[in-house]
Amino acid sequence: MKPPAVHVAAVVVTYNSEGHISDLLRSIPAAMGTIAYSVVVVDNGSTDRTAALLEGRTDCALIRSQNDGYAAGINRAVAASPPSQAILILNPDATLDPGSVPQMLSTLKSPGVGIVAPRVREEDGSLSPTLRRRPTLARVGGLSFTRLPVFAERIEDPAEYEREHEVDWAVGAILLVDAECFGALNGLDESYFLYSEETDFALRAKDAGWATVYTPRAGAMHVGGGSGESPTTHTMKMVNRVRLYRRRTGTARAWIYFGMMVLIELRRTVFGRPEARTSMRALLRPAERPPALRASDTLLPR
Repeated sequence: MKPPAVHVAAVVVTYNSEGHISDLLRSIPAAMGTIAYSVVVVDNGSTDRTAALLEGRTDCALIRSQNDGYAAGINRAVAASPPSQAILILNPDATLDPGSVPQMLSTLKSPGVGIVAPRVREEDGSLSPTLRRRPTLARVGGLSFTRLPVFAERIEDPAEYEREHEVDWAVGAILLVDAECFGALNGLDESYFLYSEETDFALRAKDAGWATVYTPRAGAMHVGGGSGESPTTHTMKMVNRVRLYRRRTGTARAWIYFGMMVLIELRRTVFGRPEARTSMRALLRPAERPPALRASDTLLPR
């Protein structure tokens, strides 16, 4: 068998990311250390200067693409990368700490590990709570403030970020994935278009025997919202949460999840969040869902 051409293939998807992508690319060499690596950036049809900035660089390969979604962009970048031991999935508004990738790669080499998530901080230096528990009916309400595992999908306890341990899934801004694991799962599920693809991938990996492990030995920073927030992206997030739950638990339980989600968005609307009004209407009126999701044929999103 021919050995991998590089140890780590870094892949990035950009969309109107001109304010962040240069910082990310500048951080990669020190983050890799002596590891052999490649960098492929797929630009999903940016309308700002992102693609122009990337065209002039020699530290990455640029692929111009139409916007088929984040998951499709990552899969396209992986397909264009040389064979590797691991795939480093990066958001364009992230930066890596020096020496972080060898630390993540060390954890990835442990038996049964398929995905590694680093310790992430916000732009102000505070801890970013990126670790998550699997979605359940009890956790649909967004009650993370209770810090009770039965109700909270997001892991808030700072102590949980001080030790290396297995988690259900982690926010996908910076993830190191075993290349064999990525291939066995046929990459990210492109039907989500945006949001829930990293949740789905980690849970499918677990089903197939690959663990997601968090390590505090590797650090990174993530600005968040680097490609913008809108009522449309919020709607995608909510619809995809229902789709993910349905695909994993079946229709009967998904109807309950769906009803609870509608009530949650109603509550958010009452408290003055306009994006929740948009998502609530889209949940109840399939024709108003973003066409990119292709989830407008039934009331319960497929």
